[in-house]
Amino acid sequence: MKSTMNPHAMWGVCVAVALGVSACGGGSGEGQDTQSAPVAAMARSAAMATKAASDQPGVVVKPVSATSSAVENPGMSAAAAIDGNPNSRWGSQFVDDAWIQFDFGARTDIGAMKLVWERSYGKEYALQVSDDGQSWAQLRYVMEGKGGTEEFLNLGASARFIRLQGVARHSQYGYSLFEVEFKTPGSDNTQGTQAISPLRFPADGQGLTPLPAAPEPLEQVQFTLADGTLVTRFGARALGRHGRERGEEWNEIGHGPNDTVDAAGQPVDKGPGAHLTFVTQYFKNRTWGMEIIDNSRVAGVTKPTLVVNRYTTVDFLPGDTAFFRAFDRPGVTGYGWMNPGELVDRSVKVCAPTPYPANGQLASANGINGACTLRVKDYPGHGGLGVDGLPNGTHVPSRPLVAGDVIEVSPAMFSTREAMAAKGDAGGIRYYSAEWLYVVGSGLTPWYGVQPRLNSAPLPVITLSGGSGSVSYNYSDNGSSMFQQPFNNIGMQNMQRFVEGRRLIHTNFTTGAHSEPGNDAYTAAAKLQGTHFNQSMCVACHVNNGRSPAPTRLNQRLDTMSLHAASLSAAGQQQPHPRYGNVVQMNSIAATGHVQDWGNSVRVARFETREVRLADGTVVELRKPVLAFDGAVPAAHSLRAAPPMIGMGLLEAVPEADILALARSTPDVDGVKGQPNYVYDPESGVVRLGRFGWKAAKATLRQQTATALLQDMAVTSPVYPSRSCHYGPAACSTGPRVAGITESDLSSLSNYLALVAVPAQRSLPSGFPRGVAPLDEHRVDAPQVALGARLFDSMRCTACHAAQLKTGGGHLFAELRNQTIRPYTDLLLHDMGPGLADNFAEGQARGALWRTAPLWGIGYTDKVMGKGRSADVGYLHDGRARTLTEAVLWHGGEADAARQRFEALPRTDREALLAFLRSL
Repeated sequence: MKSTMNPHAMWGVCVAVALGVSACGGGSGEGQDTQSAPVAAMARSAAMATKAASDQPGVVVKPVSATSSAVENPGMSAAAAIDGNPNSRWGSQFVDDAWIQFDFGARTDIGAMKLVWERSYGKEYALQVSDDGQSWAQLRYVMEGKGGTEEFLNLGASARFIRLQGVARHSQYGYSLFEVEFKTPGSDNTQGTQAISPLRFPADGQGLTPLPAAPEPLEQVQFTLADGTLVTRFGARALGRHGRERGEEWNEIGHGPNDTVDAAGQPVDKGPGAHLTFVTQYFKNRTWGMEIIDNSRVAGVTKPTLVVNRYTTVDFLPGDTAFFRAFDRPGVTGYGWMNPGELVDRSVKVCAPTPYPANGQLASANGINGACTLRVKDYPGHGGLGVDGLPNGTHVPSRPLVAGDVIEVSPAMFSTREAMAAKGDAGGIRYYSAEWLYVVGSGLTPWYGVQPRLNSAPLPVITLSGGSGSVSYNYSDNGSSMFQQPFNNIGMQNMQRFVEGRRLIHTNFTTGAHSEPGNDAYTAAAKLQGTHFNQSMCVACHVNNGRSPAPTRLNQRLDTMSLHAASLSAAGQQQPHPRYGNVVQMNSIAATGHVQDWGNSVRVARFETREVRLADGTVVELRKPVLAFDGAVPAAHSLRAAPPMIGMGLLEAVPEADILALARSTPDVDGVKGQPNYVYDPESGVVRLGRFGWKAAKATLRQQTATALLQDMAVTSPVYPSRSCHYGPAACSTGPRVAGITESDLSSLSNYLALVAVPAQRSLPSGFPRGVAPLDEHRVDAPQVALGARLFDSMRCTACHAAQLKTGGGHLFAELRNQTIRPYTDLLLHDMGPGLADNFAEGQARGALWRTAPLWGIGYTDKVMGKGRSADVGYLHDGRARTLTEAVLWHGGEADAARQRFEALPRTDREALLAFLRSL
């Protein structure tokens, strides 16, 4: 392998490892950089000083002098940064590589350093140490400086000189420091270690206990009455705009504006619509229930009627639900419906809140809840269309409904200020909602747009990756929100559970603030976070519910990923690291709110690369990040990317027996075997089948949620009530209990994860009008995708990426029951070969064993990461693969034969296979 680095970042490649210092120069070891002998000696000296002083606070130590590169003017000399005057300051010239250094006169033990910046602060800079002022070793590296007060603790340095070497400024001005303060090592700035004990995993699956089955779902989404009446219920939420409104106006040529192309016919992007996004205060009084009572199956009924009820918590205005897509009206392509339904009483002015009905029962005997109930009796009359899909001047009269009729249902929320004010809600009162497709006699189905003018049509079953709750095609250009949608058939009250869980996913567990402006803070979550953590909210790692940003840049801190760490006992047994615990927590905020750097960062030191030549001559570069630690290097460690949150409830609902049936006792012809991982339930202690995490080391969404809260955000829960649980079961049982997330909020988070839906496969072209540019995600070549699907199967990729599973009938959520899903995973462990192996074990999952990652939604990865962030996209467990091609080429071990078949494909077949993956 060869190593790549950026000369501009020369200071950053000399990264600290043992106690925060490392020499510039070569590194050694697997996936990490190590210290040179002189710097190691410096670190040992510092470590002894730290140990001697660790039982008492550090004391201020002042340099004897300060010097710097050229300053902005003589009154801003380096000495001003250490003169004790908070109003004087050092100011450099307006250059990125300016520096300031401090001389202590002799080698001095330093445990902490505090910078107080003026508004012109360092965005990127290095802290370096030296004994002679000539040869410098890196102490810390900052890539995203925040300004204000920044503290560096746990430095463990012993040197005569300390230098701040600038790399990039925050503004066009120079670097400007009011004060710099140093302290000796002490109990207030030096991180100690904790007692550790090995994590417990079952030796095998003996005593396996399946997940409990719920006798009844929390909420029914569809049921049939004794006479054959079909009742369908689903939840709605407030949205900003309609489903086909994007940033560009679009109309058929000659029938209105079309902003989707320029004068030369090239696609134009004016931004997204506001359909799949979340309105301000979306979790407050902005969900409601819809009920469709369908008598088309009742014996003797010749003219079916749909009775439509709403269940709300605030007043709604009557009649704000529309039916049937207006496919005969070219001028209303972004919205427009044929029929408003028929109110039971047209004179009604306001619809009062209606309590949610019980499972399996109507709220009223005849289904008519009152004056605001709507009835749909006919397929409405509409304009006739010619073979070109445009109005031909004829009229098609209305007719009675028949089973199989396709009806678009578009609810809205028009409340009153008085009603919302009575709830203490001063927000908006007028919203739209999603657009559902209802098939008479069957119920809801995901849809896509066909001719004419993206008229809604049912998606074929084969495209429903997430079952009947799959997310319909997105025509609002809101691709970044596609991993944040509830099930298409989510229950009426489950919609409120969904948005309340989403609120927690977006809540900062230090401040309680919501990540999206304008939403109320959740004060119950404030100050629950511990001293050390990676991020303060879930979406800081799971960008838009998707993956974490990949390691792409030298010196990049990996605090939006998860670095699993372990030490080894004298007998070689893996156990949590005494300093880091199970996961290296890289960030810290002081009680005063300013940033603290405790020397726990893990960074990209360099990239190792190699090239693969495909059969058609194409050369693909593969690269993987080599890590560097500001602190001690764990004996075992593994970098993990945050995976997408979609479809997790469906995976939880697959019966254990079905997963185990996919494991082979002996390898098949390609060497594919597959084996389960087993874990102990952290609360009951029973043996469970592992399903979640890169090594299938978590059995349930509850366990996965509680573990992420503890390890990534330092938040305790009823599952892990002590932060000491980070250091193993012994510490967990005896460690101090601290306030953490409540049982209710933990359940809310778990429920949210269960209810996040999967996008339908985009294997069918959409019916855009003539001259209208499709959105990128709908540029579908159906024959090419179909060929790619056949290749994926014939190359035996499905030996691990199982194309189809079925959920059981016992999940708490009816939406997850008895669903045929296409996740492209078997949820088993497979040996992926030495190229992807690490040295970190979780139960049966040793270094080269990884759970087959689900592929559903993988084609939306770029969109979900966000506009302009394609460089942050990475695949595989550590985000190393920049493209799907790279991801395939990293496959080894049990996938070696399939990878070789991929390498041998002609270019057209390879592109077809990739098109299939992008359609998922």
